[in-house]
Amino acid sequence: MSYAFEKLKAWQESRNLVVIVYQLLDKFPKFEKYALCDQIRRSIVSVPSNIAEGSGRISPREQLHFYEISYGSLMEAYNQLILASDLKYIDIQNLKDIQPQIDVVARMLNGLRASIINKLNIIQKTTNTPKP
Repeated sequence: MSYAFEKLKAWQESRNLVVIVYQLLDKFPKFEKYALCDQIRRSIVSVPSNIAEGSGRISPREQLHFYEISYGSLMEAYNQLILASDLKYIDIQNLKDIQPQIDVVARMLNGLRASIINKLNIIQKTTNTPKP
């Protein structure tokens, strides 16, 4: 059985990003295992999780809400990776290497959000159209 979210390219690419980030976290010092690493894990896993949850919602407004949470989690994870680079837990090249995948997921999430906003605008126009 396949679910709708599994067909979403944004979910597929964000899943790939989770794997990349988890591999990167192996480079962190052990004392960060339950601090910054844990926070990064939570935020990066939130990206595909919220895409999946949003796709399961019937209401376009609810879908939009979860896609926006997913985008926020992506930005949170990226910020944390920048901080990890600042702290020298990863080198700047690691950050540059992961950037294209973050960009891909961000663009796809923006596309999902735009699609839902467009759908909401169409619904609003049809419900606000005066009846003859």
